[in-house]
Amino acid sequence: MSYEYVIDAYAWIEYFRGSKPGEAAKHYIEEEDSATPSVVIAELSRKLLKEIERGVETVEGRRAKLEFIGTITEIIDLSRDIAELSGEIDVERKNKVSNWGLADSIILATARRANAKVVTGDKHFTDLKNEVVMISR
Repeated sequence: MSYEYVIDAYAWIEYFRGSKPGEAAKHYIEEEDSATPSVVIAELSRKLLKEIERGVETVEGRRAKLEFIGTITEIIDLSRDIAELSGEIDVERKNKVSNWGLADSIILATARRANAKVVTGDKHFTDLKNEVVMISR
């Protein structure tokens, strides 16, 4: 694994919106050695489908966005090693952070395995200052 940054769903959503946090994420997505965990693809797929239902996204737009992620960042599948570490992180973080999710654990484990930083604006990660690049709203 050779990447410096792990892009989470929050960062991708803001990037696609073109928001101020998205502008902050743009550098890490477009100019740095970055990766996206496959679980983030699932999260984005679900979110974009909901946006199609609301009439603010199209089927073609969803497809293009999901394909773009794989062309500009490395997609990291959930390996056994990352899965085991995710379970450990999940137990640890749920004792510290309200509403911490398993997807958050997978994202953090993916970053830790590569000594990379998570690019996010998700408040669940705010206490992990040495492991996160925070983009804000």
